[in-house]
Amino acid sequence: MHIAIVTDAWLPQTNGVVRTLQELTRELELVGHEILMVTPQQFTTIPCPTYREIRLALVPGFEIERILSQAQPDSIHIVTEGPLGLAARRYCRRHDLPFTTSFHTKFPDYIEARFGIPSKWTYELLRRFHAPAASVMVATDSIRQELADHGFTQLSRWTRGVDLAQFRPLVSKPATDWPRPIFTYVGRVAVEKNLPAFLDLDLPGTKLVVGDGPERDALQRRYPDVRFVGRQEGEDLANFYAMSDVFVFPSKTDTFGLVMLEALASGVPIAALPVPGPLDLIEDSGVGVLDWDLRRAALACLDIDPEACRARALEFSWATSAQQFLSNLHRFG
Repeated sequence: MHIAIVTDAWLPQTNGVVRTLQELTRELELVGHEILMVTPQQFTTIPCPTYREIRLALVPGFEIERILSQAQPDSIHIVTEGPLGLAARRYCRRHDLPFTTSFHTKFPDYIEARFGIPSKWTYELLRRFHAPAASVMVATDSIRQELADHGFTQLSRWTRGVDLAQFRPLVSKPATDWPRPIFTYVGRVAVEKNLPAFLDLDLPGTKLVVGDGPERDALQRRYPDVRFVGRQEGEDLANFYAMSDVFVFPSKTDTFGLVMLEALASGVPIAALPVPGPLDLIEDSGVGVLDWDLRRAALACLDIDPEACRARALEFSWATSAQQFLSNLHRFG
């Protein structure tokens, strides 16, 4: 198949959506599919308000029409609800073409937390955006139920995977002058990640934050005893996971939390809140602790077997994720 994937989230952004799309395209191309990525890199862009490192395509409608008309793909998938997603949606509806979408971020909850706009208003806007889609792909059953409660229809599962070769346990924890245990967060350092819920905790040892974002400078000033090491990639990222004793995930708004899967693959248990994403991944597997008391969850994780964490991660693969994606697509004609 010739598949067009339209996304406002793309490199140089570093997040779960971008990593998912990178792995998806790699898996699909391995089995012979031709992938056209339509991203902000092909357009004139402006910085997103409050997230200057995120670039938004400026008036992309004409260029979207040209790109998709020339490409003549067999299927179109719209990843995001931004300017490119809106333009691709208009193109599909104008030409009476079926298309699929996916739901990656609980923007309504973030917008309510940051700006006080009731989440039900934003959910209604998103419901209208996704309503014409032949299939709306979601990562977990909990998110599917939440969206169904908000009136979304045509919901289907699209799970995630993990690179088990890159993210793996170390034979032994490396020597470090950082006091143990090491409690780690990996991800964007942004308001919607609810990081103070982790950084305020009274925990022994060391708190480690791996990642960058608009809140990093303010949080470094506020929490001088926390180790902030910035954005990491490749083996450096894998080693920060593997040297950790507990992975703490304070977010309430992620739809999956790919970083949790990377931590489990590294043999590191998860302490998180009992919200969608962690609920689906941890379940009753014994590889993490979900508790509204995040300190209690983090301390309880110190008794969890790293081998059980790795075994849970082995249940997820990018090949399976790609096959689910394919099964949800709608081909033209």
